[in-house]
Amino acid sequence: MVLLFVESRQWVIPGDLLAKGEYAAGENVYKDGEGFYASKVGLVDFENRVIQVIAVHGCYLPSVNDLVVGKVLKVGLSEWVVDINSPYKGILFVSGASGRPFDSRRDELRDILDVGDVIIAKVLEFDRTLDPRLTIKGRGLGKAESGYVVKMTPTKIPRLIGKKGSMIELVKNRTGCQITVGQNGYILVIGKKVEDEVLAVEVIRMIERDAHTSGLTNRVGEFIGKRK
Repeated sequence: MVLLFVESRQWVIPGDLLAKGEYAAGENVYKDGEGFYASKVGLVDFENRVIQVIAVHGCYLPSVNDLVVGKVLKVGLSEWVVDINSPYKGILFVSGASGRPFDSRRDELRDILDVGDVIIAKVLEFDRTLDPRLTIKGRGLGKAESGYVVKMTPTKIPRLIGKKGSMIELVKNRTGCQITVGQNGYILVIGKKVEDEVLAVEVIRMIERDAHTSGLTNRVGEFIGKRK
């Protein structure tokens, strides 16, 4: 008897039950009793009774209340589709963007947000059967009117923040930039001068490259001092 609990090309995370029965465990899949389980984040693939997971390294999986930086990809009839650096697209409904009533016969979504706009948002709802729902209503959230978006591997975001926020505060204070760190790996940098933004971006990329090394905070401080 064969039982499938997922569909081909479906996203899974470690520990997800994929199937039971006459299968063979392929790459990134392990067998426990009668069940076959995912060992990594990725896409399920079935071929000739072999079940495997095509791993996606360092991807962002949303969680409720995550702060994310996103880019508007598409404007719909009552919602925006947002790139949040994830296998899932963020969905921002009008109710999560505007406090006033919206009338599709009179109002135009593009007057609020258009393709290419950058937003600071929170994940309002998410389960892996539906794309995450976002909101930009709240303190510190909304459309970014300026700045530069830097992409970092999401798993290295904690290194950028540092213990009790020490690293990101160092970068903010020494570069003079306002920096919003999205847990999805998109970082919004806003400086008073272009050269300040350029320096902040270089520092962020340095932190990503050397995240595994010790003494990084001191080296970052020295690097900024030399550049300034």
